[in-house]
Amino acid sequence: MVCMEPTSPDPLLRPLKLGEISAPNRVFLAPLTRSRATDPAGVPTPLMAKYYAQRASAGLIVSEATNISELARGYAWTPGIYTPEQIAGWRVVTDAVHAAGGRIVCQLWHTGRVSHDSLHPGSAPVSSSAARSDQCQAFIKVDGQGQRVAASPPRAITAEEISSTVEQYGMAAENALEAGFDGVEIHGANGYLLQQFITPNVNDRTDAYGGDVNNRVRFTLNAVDSVIDRIGPGRVGLRISPLFPFNGIADPDPGPAHRLIATEMSDRNLAYLHIADTATMASNSTSLMPEILAVMQNSASLPVVLNGAYDADRARADIASGAADAIAFGRAFLANPDLPRRLADGLSLNKPDPRTFYGGDDLGYTDYPFWQDE
Repeated sequence: MVCMEPTSPDPLLRPLKLGEISAPNRVFLAPLTRSRATDPAGVPTPLMAKYYAQRASAGLIVSEATNISELARGYAWTPGIYTPEQIAGWRVVTDAVHAAGGRIVCQLWHTGRVSHDSLHPGSAPVSSSAARSDQCQAFIKVDGQGQRVAASPPRAITAEEISSTVEQYGMAAENALEAGFDGVEIHGANGYLLQQFITPNVNDRTDAYGGDVNNRVRFTLNAVDSVIDRIGPGRVGLRISPLFPFNGIADPDPGPAHRLIATEMSDRNLAYLHIADTATMASNSTSLMPEILAVMQNSASLPVVLNGAYDADRARADIASGAADAIAFGRAFLANPDLPRRLADGLSLNKPDPRTFYGGDDLGYTDYPFWQDE
């Protein structure tokens, strides 16, 4: 945790320093896949620039998950950060955010086995092992429409391919800064590639990346170090989800691995650690954040961002108690482009429309209204 002198009586409105990034408030935009990029090129669009600029009042915007390579793709219409065209497309987005007074980091993503071979023809998805899970679903284009399908069987990634993937994380971070981002967040959560290595029920490797907890977190640490080597630690965050129950993740004891990660990130002076309660992705589920915080045992000595179906009262309480330095809001920010103001002033919130979450045009994307004063 990082303690700062309060400058506002409202915990949500206090400024926060995250490494080299200065956030004017603690209401962050969580990473939200919206599937509005071009496909298959993965180039961000002007509509995406409008969407993010609308939400520039966030203390920090974490972009939607962004593929670090073609093989990293698991969902159609998602953006990448590995081609010149993608970098140029993101530059339009970041310029719009900065012109509106905002700050934005790029979330770096590799889906691993949560993918389909049609998204990278000729190449099967890769994972820590060749274990397939019926829970894993990809999002592909069928006759021009998005459709969820069972993920293709993965193959175990080789040690040589791990090394090249680690390099791809570093190059993606360098590309992100070229595209105008203020930093990056490495996606180590939600059952994607890095968590597939962390979790023993998925990882059955017998080499340096499998077995004991030190080996299972090695890929994550290597990816982080590759990014640090390219852009330094002060513009780097890492997202984890210790109690993630989807995508075939069933870790009977997630504490040791995630506490080790938190300690290692602290030692590296990362800008922040983003801890997600992704159980709230399921309808009618209760928050697991108290259990997650118990698992983590205050092991992080760096700024901590919490995420998971927060409302204003819970957010204020966790910041005031020191459990969090900032709160990332997902669906609430999706539907309320001026969320920091609405939370601060106790204004009513627009309701998000799940039918428009993934794919489409401006409907349910850039047409949510700002608060109109009488």
